[in-house]
Amino acid sequence: MNYLTLENISKSYGEKTLFEGINLQINQGEKIALVAKNGAGKTTLLKIIAGVEAAEGETHRIILRRNIRVGWLPQEPEFKAGQSVLEAVFDSENPKIKAVQAYEEAMLLKRDEDINNAIVKMEELKAWDIEAKVKEILFKFNIKDLQRPIDVLSGGQKKRIALAKVLIEEPEFLILDEPTNHLDIEMIEWLETYLQNPNRTLFMVTHDRYFLNRVCNTIIELDGGEVHKYNGNYEDFIIKRSARLENQAANLERTQKLFKRELEWMRRQPQARTTKAKSRIDDFYEIKEKAHQKIEETEIKIDLKGARLGSKIVEFHYISKSYGDLQIVKDFDYKFRKNERVGIVGPNGVGKTTFLQLLTKEIRPDSGKVVIGGTVQFGYYTQEGISLAEDKRVIDVITDIAEYIPLEKGQKMTAATLLERFLFSRKQQQHYISTLSGGERRRLHLLTVIMQNPNFLILDEPTNDLDIITLNILEDFLLQFPGCVVIVTHDRYFMNKLVEHLFVFEGEGKIRDFNGDYDDYRAMQKAKLQAERAAKTSDEPKAKKPKSKDTSNNLSYEERKELKRVERKMEKLEEQKAKISEQFSDASLTPEQITDLSKQIGAINDELEEVEMRWMELAEKS
Repeated sequence: MNYLTLENISKSYGEKTLFEGINLQINQGEKIALVAKNGAGKTTLLKIIAGVEAAEGETHRIILRRNIRVGWLPQEPEFKAGQSVLEAVFDSENPKIKAVQAYEEAMLLKRDEDINNAIVKMEELKAWDIEAKVKEILFKFNIKDLQRPIDVLSGGQKKRIALAKVLIEEPEFLILDEPTNHLDIEMIEWLETYLQNPNRTLFMVTHDRYFLNRVCNTIIELDGGEVHKYNGNYEDFIIKRSARLENQAANLERTQKLFKRELEWMRRQPQARTTKAKSRIDDFYEIKEKAHQKIEETEIKIDLKGARLGSKIVEFHYISKSYGDLQIVKDFDYKFRKNERVGIVGPNGVGKTTFLQLLTKEIRPDSGKVVIGGTVQFGYYTQEGISLAEDKRVIDVITDIAEYIPLEKGQKMTAATLLERFLFSRKQQQHYISTLSGGERRRLHLLTVIMQNPNFLILDEPTNDLDIITLNILEDFLLQFPGCVVIVTHDRYFMNKLVEHLFVFEGEGKIRDFNGDYDDYRAMQKAKLQAERAAKTSDEPKAKKPKSKDTSNNLSYEERKELKRVERKMEKLEEQKAKISEQFSDASLTPEQITDLSKQIGAINDELEEVEMRWMELAEKS
């Protein structure tokens, strides 16, 4: 079933043409990722599809199937002024969601009459399943203080609330712009499972390659104003894109050789020309146009010189830091080694950015000391980016730092050439900062950090808003970088490719040095959780059965209702799992069907694990 058709879609801003004459179809069940370099128009195309922005051209058409519920998540969501978190999350025309909102408000205010009225309405609309789903989504995205004003929240908190709001609506067609930005890794993994549901249709932009690989079955590349469609996941895309570019280069080379031959013929031709000759002349001008096309440079080249790093680098001597009751670091002792690559992981709000500020001495510890070696030159890429004058040109940002940049073996590079290597053409270098996309600003920020010749790089969420092409080249640069690298990121692909070990923030100031990458750490976490569950099951053989009414007195009214819902959900998931398992006995199954069933089983197992964990939390309180 076709959900959306785009015909002859074009868009430009001033002299800059983003895309022209795009045709695209999105069908039910497709999970499509849109990839392109920063500034190519990814977000603009999403906005056109979502109906937020208008396309150009008299002949363009956007055909959306009637009665399809569409959910739109912008990169930078906006809310109504003065709303609370609860009002923002439940801002919907859906009567069931409105009933859940009334119920939640009544529970927060603890007014018995309002609670009773809300319960009656919930029963009338049969909205308890939605209420359970709302609870799960808010819990997963760590949205707790529902009475807090939305205006005082950070951009990351607003993004999580906007994502929760979209998912609560349960639209049939999701349009998501960078949905994993500002989510911690546990949230991303839950969202992966949620979106893998075969009934959900998805069109999104994301830089998270693991997420893209596990969720999407189609990738569309926006390149040079045209779209190229690839069936398969991210790994398939890499192979097929490489083949396309090789074929494109080979065709261009053949066309250029043909052009040279035809040019010689044109020069030899007498004035009197036959009809056949005129036809060949017409063909010549077509060949000339194709032969003079350029394959746009799509890779960043980074070969800047790194400053020498001495034997003493950075040393933490039993440092501690807290803000009020929040302990960030407690008695942390560590000495960095040469060429060390460390990843920093932990939930949002645990103090990872504060730790980086302690590392660079932007803030002082409450106790202990930080010692920085005399040769250390930090390059600090921050989440917030850099403050740039909107009326400044791109080239001026770089020349303000240096006219020439030192390379290896005593060579130099001009600022303009360096910008070209970072995919800013000579024409783009004259653009004002105000015209740059979020990703282009990030790329420019990255360049200003690297060109200052650091030997100790600190990257705080470097993957946010950077395109996949930039990320691949940045990874290759960091693998060869002759210095220390500290990375805070929720991008598991980026983390696994680069780090040797992790600083794991476990809360209450405890930082654990884990020897391995993120996949190793998650495997250890899951094994530990399974062991704890197995031990609990053996110690409490009756844990699978709910306790009698007398033993549930420690649970609130709301928690008792949730416990019953969770138990029903566990039973339902087990039934679904059993039905799918039975299908494996069918000898006529194709390999594709077996793969699909396996994915369904995996998704159910993941969801069952999450539900069982919540059941255990409630059972322990009862």
